[in-house]
Amino acid sequence: MEWFSELGANFPFEWWQVALILVAGVWAGLINTIVGSGTLVTFPVLVTMGVSPVTATMSNAMGLIAGNLTGAWGYRSKLKGVVRTLLKLIPCSVVGGVVGAALLMHLPEEVFAYVAPVLILVALGFVVFQPRLQAAVRAKKEQQAKRAAGRAEAAGQQAPPLDPDRESQPLSLYILVFLAAVYGGYFVAAQGVLLLGILGVFLMASMQSANAVKTVLVAVVNIVAALSYVIFAFDRVNWWVVLLIAISSTVGSWVGAKVGQRLSPVALRTVIVLLGVVALANMIRQLI
Repeated sequence: MEWFSELGANFPFEWWQVALILVAGVWAGLINTIVGSGTLVTFPVLVTMGVSPVTATMSNAMGLIAGNLTGAWGYRSKLKGVVRTLLKLIPCSVVGGVVGAALLMHLPEEVFAYVAPVLILVALGFVVFQPRLQAAVRAKKEQQAKRAAGRAEAAGQQAPPLDPDRESQPLSLYILVFLAAVYGGYFVAAQGVLLLGILGVFLMASMQSANAVKTVLVAVVNIVAALSYVIFAFDRVNWWVVLLIAISSTVGSWVGAKVGQRLSPVALRTVIVLLGVVALANMIRQLI
């Protein structure tokens, strides 16, 4: 009760700041469901509201977990045929998430202040080139399907349905998923886009299955990172931000699952890039 009373007495935001954070959280949840990279909406808003970059990253990652779980639950039907492969990939995400969270908590905050702008640029690059990346991945999948059908036809057989759990997944897939988890544990933004690109190319499965696996692995990384923050950096988490982002991102994820497909991905991507540029300019201004 004492902790709760102190939390209420130290409420750090004005009503208009709360409204802005809630809108950003809803928008981030919606974007995560459709495009990904919702952190590039909430992170700039939180930093502009006076939250330090490291605290903003930690609190935002924890707040987005509710939306991540909502998205993962919505994609559960697409996991058929990839469950065993997913179970093999989850340890890579767990270990990578721990490493990334440890780097965030133990490296000096000045390091994050210099690294974050670079990571924002990387994240924005993934967002901007996502359509081309998806097109390239889709073309690769179609070529694989055609080759399999051609071999089956040459043998006078019907091409068997794709069963990813029986396919031998390349070692590079596990290494890249681990590295993506390190990135996600350190800096949340665009890890979903990064993962989808990796899974789309290296996972022997359809794009729908790759997207389903992506949603689960992103949730795993954020949960692992959140547990690390609670255990080792409890005092650096802004729990009001966690609460506001959790509520609003869950609403956004639900809206995205219901009506988000009617919205233009180009418009959503434009908002992400604009807010990312704002965050980048703000952080560079603070460094100068």
